[in-house]
Amino acid sequence: MSRLSPSNLNRYLYNWSMGEIRHGQLWPVSVALTLIIASIFALTALTERMEQVIVKQGKEALTADSVFSSSNPIPEQLTTLVAQQKLESSSMVRFATMAFSDSAMKLITVKAVESNYPLQGELKLQSKEGQHSTVLDNQLWLDERLFSQLNVTEGDVVTVGDADFTITGRVVEEPGLSFNPFQQMPSAYIHQSDLEKTGAVQLGSRVRYNLYLNALDTQLEQLKQQVELTPSDSWRDQNSASRTNEMFQRTQQYLSLTVAIVVIMAATTLVLTCQHYVATRQKTIAMLKSLGATRRWLSRWLLIQIAILLVWASVVGSLLGVVLEFLLRIPLTDLLPTPLPSYGVMPAFVAIGTSLLIAIPALGIPFLHLMRVSAVNVMQPQMTNISKRSYALILVPVLPMLLAYSNNLLVWLVLGGMVALFVVLGLVSVVITRVLARLPLSTEFKLALSRINRSSISTGVQFGALSLSLMLLAIMWLVRTDLLSDWQRTLPDDAPNAFALNIAPYEKESYLNALDESNIERSDAYPIIRGRLETINGSNAKEYSQGGNDNDALRREINFTFASGIPAHNDVLAGEWIATGGVSVEKEVAEDLGIQLGDTLGFVINSQPVSARVDSIRHVEWRDMKPNFYFIFTPDVLAQIPSTYLVSFRLDSQHDQLLNRLSRQHPTVSLMDIRVMGAKIQQLVQQIVSAVTLLAGLSVIAGAILIFTLLRLSLGQRQSEIQLYRTLGASKKRVVRTIWAEYGVMGLVAGSIAVLGAELVVSGIMIFGFDMESQLHYPLWILLPLLAFCTLALVVNSLMKRLLIPINKDFS
Repeated sequence: MSRLSPSNLNRYLYNWSMGEIRHGQLWPVSVALTLIIASIFALTALTERMEQVIVKQGKEALTADSVFSSSNPIPEQLTTLVAQQKLESSSMVRFATMAFSDSAMKLITVKAVESNYPLQGELKLQSKEGQHSTVLDNQLWLDERLFSQLNVTEGDVVTVGDADFTITGRVVEEPGLSFNPFQQMPSAYIHQSDLEKTGAVQLGSRVRYNLYLNALDTQLEQLKQQVELTPSDSWRDQNSASRTNEMFQRTQQYLSLTVAIVVIMAATTLVLTCQHYVATRQKTIAMLKSLGATRRWLSRWLLIQIAILLVWASVVGSLLGVVLEFLLRIPLTDLLPTPLPSYGVMPAFVAIGTSLLIAIPALGIPFLHLMRVSAVNVMQPQMTNISKRSYALILVPVLPMLLAYSNNLLVWLVLGGMVALFVVLGLVSVVITRVLARLPLSTEFKLALSRINRSSISTGVQFGALSLSLMLLAIMWLVRTDLLSDWQRTLPDDAPNAFALNIAPYEKESYLNALDESNIERSDAYPIIRGRLETINGSNAKEYSQGGNDNDALRREINFTFASGIPAHNDVLAGEWIATGGVSVEKEVAEDLGIQLGDTLGFVINSQPVSARVDSIRHVEWRDMKPNFYFIFTPDVLAQIPSTYLVSFRLDSQHDQLLNRLSRQHPTVSLMDIRVMGAKIQQLVQQIVSAVTLLAGLSVIAGAILIFTLLRLSLGQRQSEIQLYRTLGASKKRVVRTIWAEYGVMGLVAGSIAVLGAELVVSGIMIFGFDMESQLHYPLWILLPLLAFCTLALVVNSLMKRLLIPINKDFS
């Protein structure tokens, strides 16, 4: 070999390396690398587009990148800073006032906006002249409901406050999503230049001023730091607490978790295939060394193989990634925008870079081990000392991962679960198999258990890899299932979609009778009184609370109610309902304000001081769209304070005439039909459900490939042993039964341990990652071991014929 010229030597090594790949020695490694790059490329490209869509929808729901909201006019300091930084902005003044037509009147929400509103999202307006998206001077656009409630048509005159407006057209669709039914009174849009002539905004009026901003995150953060907030001011952005933003944030977390888990499973596949290659090539390296091959020559030969693998995998993997991303995108056609945002070269860079980082220890450690094989191994296999320094290569992917996922609790929960699983499995699998070996079992089971128990370390690794694969599959699917179950509660199919507010006591019975006569499912009528929490045990609530001024119960006046008991759709967590002198508090408010059972709370309601004792703490599910309250009083506490009533009910399309009749018969009642809003929310939820299900499916495919690779390699290592059994006289039937017994035990034990690991990790993810309640998944306890056994059965059955081929005559 040493007589070859360098160019001929490299050509010779290249041809030999290609032969290694063509003849099946390196194809598992090549396939693993290609799959890693293709999977990471496709997921990164898809999540890049998905995140752009999620961020876009989140901002459209908000109608801007960020919103400054206040009950006072926008501070001059803020408007000056916005002008100085030349930020894109728009403003809205929202207030409630009466609208009068010639034959009716109605309490409405007026939104005085600038012509460039909204900055994001779409305002759809319709008139006889066609469709519009901007509000101009001297225009009045009415919510569809107001045309029947005020008995008007386009071109009629309606008085809003002190100003007369000619109706320009109707509001077809408003931007943004709101889960607060109390803000869903019928809307009317006017231009801000017409605000003053309405005379509706006076000292003491209930008005909300919003300033919408589009800017870079760094600009917005700098702006927020320069503006001092008063108790009535707040910033809202994608990270603000709301039901839609919560879905967006959790979807992004799930995308990140999916990518991390697919990388982990693909890396495990690569490590296993590399280990298998090293195990099969030790005799070849020993033979080459015995023939005089130098360490340098062998290093060059192996490096050429690695280079071919990496180049091949990078090219083919990237091309497959493009195709895979296209296929994954097909079910999301309605969700993704047109034209699609470009993902650029970043997915290829991330995929190839990640694969290189994974490949360095996955390929490097086994190949360094291979280089230390002694030439004596040709005659007699010997244990090769493993260099401890080689394990430092593990830091190559670990350190970048620490940086990339330093703030992602979900990923670390999964990794922690993996480590815990290996520890538990190492103990449980050895104990179970050794206990089984002592039982009076058939010969086949004894042979199977004898092989399993022959090496505790090998058994632990083999069981660990299989259980890890099953656990990761279970984690992705269970997290998806729990998230979807939670999201679908955002607006249940049977949720109320209409609210009637401001029902006076004298008209309550007639209003409820009208609903009952039409067989409309409704809630009880709840008295509504607005007030503010002032003191806790005699101390100022803002000083006493743990959440400061940020709690919603302290920032503003809120709706109180009284009842003879706790509503059936609320769960009592502590205490009990006492009929007099008490108040029941919602759990999150109690935790944030440090409220305990027996505390005395002081309120100001209609300028009157009121106090009550905390007798119970309730859990409230706000997303079920039923009437819910932070505080529910016993009737005697609020007996002397006048109230109006609220009722919620569910409408169908055939009830439109009833709504019109109720609006005419009860003109002072605010009727809020939120069917359009509900349809928008349900559409958004379904789109996110499709995306999450698709990504979970991709992770299942990656896990299935890992399990299949693991089992094929494990069975491949058995061939020589099976041939020995046949040589010693074991029948084909006995060998087959022994194989089924061994892998049946492996599947059931690994599946059972995976169930335990998945339940623990998913509980951690839901509690600490998504701030949701955890639950046990009983069907999984049967399905996962069964899935493991069936997967093993498929792989064993596919390889059985090859395992039982006649032994070589030379061997005999």
